[in-house]
Amino acid sequence: MRKILLFVAVAAIIVGSALPVLAVSSACEDCHATITPLMVEDFNRGVMSKTMTCADCHGEEHTSADDVEKAKLPTIATCQACHEEQPEQYLAGKHAKGLLAIEVLPFTHGQPDAYIEGQKGCGGCHTLGMLDESARESEGRQYHKYGMDCQNCHTRHAFSKAEAQEPEACRTCHMGFDHPQWEMWSSSKHGVAYLLDREAHRGPTCQDCHMAEGDHRVRTPWGFLGVRLPEEDEEWMGYRATILMGLGVLDAEGQPTPLLDVVVAGDLARLDAESFNAERKRITDVCAKCHSPSYVDANIANADKMLKEADKLFAEAITIIMNLRKDGVITVKEGDGVYPQLLSFYEVDTKVEQILYEMFMDHRMKTFMGAFHINPDYTTWYGYAKMKKDLVEIKELDHHMRAAFEAEKTS
Repeated sequence: MRKILLFVAVAAIIVGSALPVLAVSSACEDCHATITPLMVEDFNRGVMSKTMTCADCHGEEHTSADDVEKAKLPTIATCQACHEEQPEQYLAGKHAKGLLAIEVLPFTHGQPDAYIEGQKGCGGCHTLGMLDESARESEGRQYHKYGMDCQNCHTRHAFSKAEAQEPEACRTCHMGFDHPQWEMWSSSKHGVAYLLDREAHRGPTCQDCHMAEGDHRVRTPWGFLGVRLPEEDEEWMGYRATILMGLGVLDAEGQPTPLLDVVVAGDLARLDAESFNAERKRITDVCAKCHSPSYVDANIANADKMLKEADKLFAEAITIIMNLRKDGVITVKEGDGVYPQLLSFYEVDTKVEQILYEMFMDHRMKTFMGAFHINPDYTTWYGYAKMKKDLVEIKELDHHMRAAFEAEKTS
C-alpha cells in the first residue's frame, strides 16, 4: 500500500498541473480517444471540458464513421451562444472583415485554388468573418470550413484564454513580407522588455495596445493601407491623392470610383476625421499609462511624419510609372487606366511595376509600421532606405525604357 501511495505522489510531482481535467463524459470522447487521442487530450486541458461535451459545438447528428460530414464545425455564432460580449466586439473590428478584404481585390479570383480556397496562401490567414453556418452556402464559403475566427487565436481544442493573451498568438498572421509586426515588436524595446520577463510584464504586448481591457474590437487609426481622408496638410494630401489614384479609389481626375465602396466595406482606411481621431485616442490612451503625454505626442507625431516621407517617395514613383503608361512606353491593358493597378500586387508585366509593388507592399509598410512599433532599424534599413533604392531603380528603368521606346519608333 505504501508503495502505491509513493508511486501516486511521485507521479503527481512529475506531471503536476499538466494532468488534464476530466471532460464531461460523452460517446464522442470514447470514440475519438482511439481515433484522434491528442484532440481529446487537448480538449481535456481546457476549461470548457468541465461543463461541455463535443456535441455542444459539433451537434449531435454525427454518430459514426459513416456520417462524418454531419459533424458541424463551429462558427462565431456557436461561440456567441455562451460568450455574448466578445463576438459582438470582434464583429465590429477589422479582423472579422479579413476574407472580404481579399475577395474584393482584382487579383484574387485568378489565383490557384489551393492559394485562396485551400488556405495555402492568403486564404490561410484571411478565413475570417463567417458569422454562422448559413453563410457557407449564401456567401459561397464552404471551402473555409476549417478556418474559424475565434479558434485562430483561441486554438482548438483547448481554446485557452491564456494562450490567446500571449503575443505569439498574433505571430501566425502578423509576420513576414508586408506586415512584420511580430518581428518589429519582438525586437523593439517594448517586446524585449516583455519577453525577458513575462511575469513582470514590463513591456506591452500586442493585446495590451490593440485589445486594451480585453476588447476584441481590433482597429487601427491608419488602417492597413496607411491612408486617410481628409488630410489637412495640403502637401501630404497631394501625395495621398496620387496613391489613392494608384489604388483605384480615385480616378485620374481625382473623383471617387466604385472601389471606394469596397475600401469602406473592408474597413481598410479611415475616411473621416472623427473615426481616425477616435482610433488614435484609443491607442494613445494606452500609451499614456506608461509614458508622459509629451513623450506620447512626440513619438506619434514623428511616426506620422515618417509615413508622410514614405508617401512622398511612393507618390513620385507612382507618377513616373503613370507617365510611362500614359506615353505608351508600358502597354495599358484594355479596361485599365493610366495609373498602375496597385491592388493587383505582383500580377504585373514589367520589372519597373514589380519594383513599385515591392515598394508599396514591403518597403513602405515597414517604413511606417516600424515607426509606430518603435523599431527604428526596421523603419530605416528594411523600409525607408529600401524605398530610396526602389526610386533610384525606377528612375533608371524609366530612362532606359524611354530610350528603347524612342529607338524602336525611329527604326
